[in-house]
Amino acid sequence: MSEDPQSPEEAPSEAQAGADGEVDGPSALEAEVAALKEQVLRYAADAENIRRRAERETNDARAYAIQKFARDLLGVADTLGRALTAPPAGEDAGVRNFVVGVEMTQKALLAAFESNGLKSVEPSAGDRFDPHLHQAMMEQESPDLAPGAVIQCLQPGYELLGRLVRPAMVVVASRGSGGAAPGGEGPGGRLDTRA
Repeated sequence: MSEDPQSPEEAPSEAQAGADGEVDGPSALEAEVAALKEQVLRYAADAENIRRRAERETNDARAYAIQKFARDLLGVADTLGRALTAPPAGEDAGVRNFVVGVEMTQKALLAAFESNGLKSVEPSAGDRFDPHLHQAMMEQESPDLAPGAVIQCLQPGYELLGRLVRPAMVVVASRGSGGAAPGGEGPGGRLDTRA
């Protein structure tokens, strides 16, 4: 008899514990399973939120990585535009070919801007001044335009995928100007020229 006999007092207590375990065991286990399921769902939701946030940040970084480069190239586009506004005088074939070459270069650069999501913001005369897209460089009286209307665009602005890279620089009609105010404002309305 190598087995260790249990005393009669120990046997009933173990049986009682087993009986108690059967009563409390399933409900405690069910509660623990429910808590673990809830914890797993939270972890899964957290993981999904982290994945979405990382994906959004990666897309934003990719989309706006060229923003500084694009801003630097805007000066080149402006220079090409100025070169075309004042072409050299003369009927020399070489000069004409040079002007045509500059026009082609400008068109290719602007096409590259468009294909990469960089779009021109160039308001026309009479358009309403938008401080989110335009920068007022000066105000002038205009008998034909309402106060707050764009008189002239001095330099086009650009947006990259909906984000302003550079505001359009404009001349705006002052408060003493004639015409009906765009947007239903009467003469003498305050113009917000903050960009």
